[in-house]
Amino acid sequence: MQPPEPVVMSNAEPDIGTTLHDEAEPQLRDLLLFVAGGRTFGIFSDEVESTAEAKRPTPLPLAPAAVLGVVYVRGRMLTLLDSAALSSGEAGTWPSAVPAIISLRGDEQLALAADSFAGTTTISASDIEVSPDDEEFQTTKAVAGILRHGGEKITILDASQLFEAAVHRKERRRRRF
Repeated sequence: MQPPEPVVMSNAEPDIGTTLHDEAEPQLRDLLLFVAGGRTFGIFSDEVESTAEAKRPTPLPLAPAAVLGVVYVRGRMLTLLDSAALSSGEAGTWPSAVPAIISLRGDEQLALAADSFAGTTTISASDIEVSPDDEEFQTTKAVAGILRHGGEKITILDASQLFEAAVHRKERRRRRF
């Protein structure tokens, strides 16, 4: 008499063919386009919480040039940033009520000021030009890349770097005892 073979149980294996992306397949992303300071900007749609129109920011004392103030949008107080100042370093002039606002997802509770919305478009991640030699990349970390679309230059903002670029954080030196 032979001992019984042990019963081996396993979890079902996922169908790898349907869960993994083909390397040759381009990664497509939706981009929200907007105009600020006479330039076209884009931010990835998955980083956008909502949009609003005609909000009057409350100024913050001693705020950096890129910070326009705080606004109340859909139940949240958000720090409103000047998109043009983030990319060029020069503060723009805004009317008392900012025409268009893009509130962003995340714990930093940020929003971007815009003159108008320019719609959304789907792009391939490979279409974004990332060149550290470009003058915009030397000015700020807030720029993720440049997209040339329809004969227009679109500056793509990096949502994860906006706050740091706005306040120009500098590491403080520690006193040593």
